[in-house]
Amino acid sequence: MHRPQLGTLVATVPTDAEARHEARAAVDAVDDEAVRLRSAVKAHDGFFTTFFISPYSRYIARWCARRGLTPNQVTTASLLTALIAAGCAATGERGGYIAAGVLLLVSFVLDCTDGQLARYALKYSTMGAWLDATFDRAKEYAFYAGLALGAARNGDDVWALALGAMVLMTCRHVVDFSFNEANHDATANTSPTASLSNRLDSVGWTVWARRMIILPIGERWAMIAVLTAFTSPRIVFWALIVGCAFGACYTTAGRVLRSLTRKAKRTDRAAQALADLADSGPLAGIAGRIFGRAGLQMLPGFVLAFVAAGVLIPAVLGRPFGDRGTVVAAALYVMFAGAAVARPLKGALDWLVPPLFRAAEYTTVLVLAARSDSPHALPAAFGLVAAVAYHHYDTVYRIRGGTGAPPAWLVRVTGGHEGRTLLVTVLAALLADRGDDFTLALTALAVAVALVVLVESIRFWVSSGAPAVHDEGETA
Repeated sequence: MHRPQLGTLVATVPTDAEARHEARAAVDAVDDEAVRLRSAVKAHDGFFTTFFISPYSRYIARWCARRGLTPNQVTTASLLTALIAAGCAATGERGGYIAAGVLLLVSFVLDCTDGQLARYALKYSTMGAWLDATFDRAKEYAFYAGLALGAARNGDDVWALALGAMVLMTCRHVVDFSFNEANHDATANTSPTASLSNRLDSVGWTVWARRMIILPIGERWAMIAVLTAFTSPRIVFWALIVGCAFGACYTTAGRVLRSLTRKAKRTDRAAQALADLADSGPLAGIAGRIFGRAGLQMLPGFVLAFVAAGVLIPAVLGRPFGDRGTVVAAALYVMFAGAAVARPLKGALDWLVPPLFRAAEYTTVLVLAARSDSPHALPAAFGLVAAVAYHHYDTVYRIRGGTGAPPAWLVRVTGGHEGRTLLVTVLAALLADRGDDFTLALTALAVAVALVVLVESIRFWVSSGAPAVHDEGETA
């Protein structure tokens, strides 16, 4: 039982005729349709969405409701529009880029409309929430690929930039998700930084400024659309990389500060959520048991995860493609990553463990593909990271929906983050002189992961009846 915020609605229990007359007059004075339209819009959306989309998209939602359209149909229309936009971008022509930018904005308007339609018409569904969550990622990744293909038609290879932008954005989201789950039900959850945040919130413009600088989906898509229409794919991706990098540094620094200054006690549920987000496979389990006997697991989880990433990423960046030393670094990564999750992740900064693992795995795939002598290795790596990222986002949606992580067999079959990372480095070492074979191996791995993850995900969300939850973390 809870008491909802009534807003402009009226609810009272009159005790006499006069009070009943006043209550009736107050109820009749409320414009129900205006309340429905206002309620269709999220209360805490971004600046671009609030001031440039929602003022008219709510009326599009009402138009759809009056014609019997469902939120899922609007969500599907948004996806199809974005895919057409990606196809236009892939032409590599200025007219195609302009059309792509316009269609991407139309897709975003529809993306806002489907949720507003669901709230306006009270047509909520598990399938709709899942489609809305997953299609957002599919639309953005497809548009990145379209831009990369269009640039390639003009002799400009930007696949590394496209993959780098996707890696940065995904890692930033994992920071949001991990921090939120670690503090979802923490007790004594106070921090001196909270008073500063409250003071800033009292100055209206700072609220919008802090929401905008992290480049949420509305601002991000608007920037992509405008830059696509008037500049080049290379500029689009560099703007994304700079923006996502700044957003990641800003949010991560703020959350580290909060974690160090608050005295919070994290629960077993939070520790389990972080362990599930870590996506550790069987190799990490074996390594954790070995290190458990050695006593290394007494170190905080985030320290061991930082060491693991600190061993692997410099080795991948500093050694030539196919070097055996990279395999050794990947093996050490497996061992330290296993030790990081060998005990419950309840430390103040243990929410950094999943983002560090994501950064290590995705960066390894990106760098090894970029250093391959095959021109098609980066597109294959893009597909692999997209498939793995979907698996990680799907894990988030399930946890936030209260249904727990994906089944253990799925993590075992896909190898866990450490298994995939070690496999890719081994493939690079074995196929150092055969770039095309390395590309083929990455492609096969991407297809296999995508098929297993998508089939199980679709089966779960269609049949479970569980709620699906999607956002991009708490506002700044």
